[in-house]
Amino acid sequence: MEYRKASADDIELLMELRADMLRTVNDLSGEYEFSAELINNSREYFLKGDQTTVLALDDGKAAGCASISYFHVMPTFAHAAGKRAHIMNVYTRAGYRRRGIAKKLVTMLIDEAKEKGVSEIALDATISGRPLYEALGFRASDEYMAMNINSERI
Repeated sequence: MEYRKASADDIELLMELRADMLRTVNDLSGEYEFSAELINNSREYFLKGDQTTVLALDDGKAAGCASISYFHVMPTFAHAAGKRAHIMNVYTRAGYRRRGIAKKLVTMLIDEAKEKGVSEIALDATISGRPLYEALGFRASDEYMAMNINSERI
């Protein structure tokens, strides 16, 4: 298995993996078509966003991916640099699951975040993903509340 950072040359592969992941997580059919807005914004984000995406490739075929987004917030006592990150888009294709691929990809992103001086990484976990993230050191947080202001499920 080859593990590496994605580049702009991987955009079509990233878009394919993103669509697969969204269909799986949202229990959508393989024929489900996403809105042009979602597709265009996802493409632009992969190309221009302050993020890193890593890939797992099996003889050139995509087995999985994971992304981390970087952002700055006002510094606090607990996070004096104000550098934070959010892991998302962690996905392993069905035939490759339970082989440690997601763990390796997320670990690569954690290591990069440490190098960048990030003081907190957050993520939204599915129920099936929680054991992996807990094993890597993630814990539920009592520090903040969230409000979803978009009623769309995707």
